[in-house]
Amino acid sequence: MSIIAVIPARYASSRFPGKILARGTGKYLIQHVYERICESGSIGQVLIATDDRRIARACDEFGALWRMTRPDHSSGTDRIAEVAETLDAEIIVNVQGDEPEIDPKNIDLLVQLLQDDQQVGMATLAAVFQESEDITNPNIVKVVIDQRGRAMYFSRSPIPCQRDKNESKPIYRKHIGLYAYRRDILLRLSKIPPSPLERAEKLEQLRALENGITIAVGQVSHSAVGIDTPEQYAEFVRRYGCHDQGSEPKRTKYI
Repeated sequence: MSIIAVIPARYASSRFPGKILARGTGKYLIQHVYERICESGSIGQVLIATDDRRIARACDEFGALWRMTRPDHSSGTDRIAEVAETLDAEIIVNVQGDEPEIDPKNIDLLVQLLQDDQQVGMATLAAVFQESEDITNPNIVKVVIDQRGRAMYFSRSPIPCQRDKNESKPIYRKHIGLYAYRRDILLRLSKIPPSPLERAEKLEQLRALENGITIAVGQVSHSAVGIDTPEQYAEFVRRYGCHDQGSEPKRTKYI
């Protein structure tokens, strides 16, 4: 089964412009992500989808394959779908370019979910909320899962709602924005207009649920810390400096 990971990469960022090319560790931020994906045992090839020549030049420096895309995509999913039309792959994995500490085992789990259940069109991940985390924070997306491990709903609000406070506290799960798609499902989704629930919650995955696409949800113990601000990046640089950088990762061949 051909499996390709695609990293959507744009230069613009409202809170941290150019973060993809931040190089405080000696490596580009997106290079860290690329190398982590290369450690996954299930990914055959890694591709970076961008609309900016500066990112393309950086990819050339560290040996990553890239594809130039249109500049007018409203989401990373649409950018990946443009590239997927030219790829001969059964499964496409969407990995955000600002998560340099992503666990390669989580990527393998994501792929395994689609391999194990041919009835689901997509797969994603979730982790149980920790006591220190605020379930009311709308920036942390919540997900409710059925007994088969499939998504019932995603929301920025706390779900499920605990109506009776004397009942045992429900399990709250936070969604981790890592996705695997069957190629045909990804292409189909990119051609469907935003759905009512998607527009209300500003969550793309609701478009899939509203259109009858089943999403498998794998449960992991923790999520990677995404880089949204210069302060978060500075913390990552500090953490990186505290660990052995290790050996060079394996390289994927060009397609």
